[in-house]
Amino acid sequence: MNTTQEVRVPSESRVPPRKRRGEGIVVTAAPTVAFVAANALGDLTAALVTAGVTAIAAFGWRLYRRQPVRQAVLGLLLVAACAAVATVTGEARGFFLIPALIPFAVIAVCVTTVLIGRPLTGLVLNRVAGGPADWRCVPRLRRIHTVSTLTCAAVNVVNGALQVVYYRDDQPLVLGIVHIATGPVFAVIVAITIAFVRRAKAGPAAPAPLSAVRPPRVR
Repeated sequence: MNTTQEVRVPSESRVPPRKRRGEGIVVTAAPTVAFVAANALGDLTAALVTAGVTAIAAFGWRLYRRQPVRQAVLGLLLVAACAAVATVTGEARGFFLIPALIPFAVIAVCVTTVLIGRPLTGLVLNRVAGGPADWRCVPRLRRIHTVSTLTCAAVNVVNGALQVVYYRDDQPLVLGIVHIATGPVFAVIVAITIAFVRRAKAGPAAPAPLSAVRPPRVR
């Protein structure tokens, strides 16, 4: 009789995509939720400690779920940087200074990638959606990613404006709500973009890529 049992760690690939996205949103938002709640019930020190402990727990959970190490490390470093700013400023709103600046960087990236003909969502999501390597030469797919990238830019304009307003008004609770709400919004944009790309692939044959169109030979 074999008394040893194989311990199976949940694999990321075995988790349904929808559940995986929802889990990612919850884990990402957990340190912010912990910070806002602890700050409302106690003081800044308690909020920073609570956020730090929650961030470490989230880091461990991501490793346990075998998510990419880079993603887990970036999440931990972001919380550490936010906590450092709050410690230096001595204000709870300082925790949201970096998140308030991120939307403006994303806007610049989105606009730049559209202008150079390489929309950001195409660069990030094309492989996930199963798109062709030359998606930039397929008008239908390029149009989908252009609209999706500009939508991301528009959402970040609203997000950045709200965070600037409430940062100036010293409203850490509202800042936390705005920061948390951005996760589901962008998850929806990602899901819709992937769905449109896959529908475009499954629909009528797409026009030949521009790179495949060659002028006739002159004899």
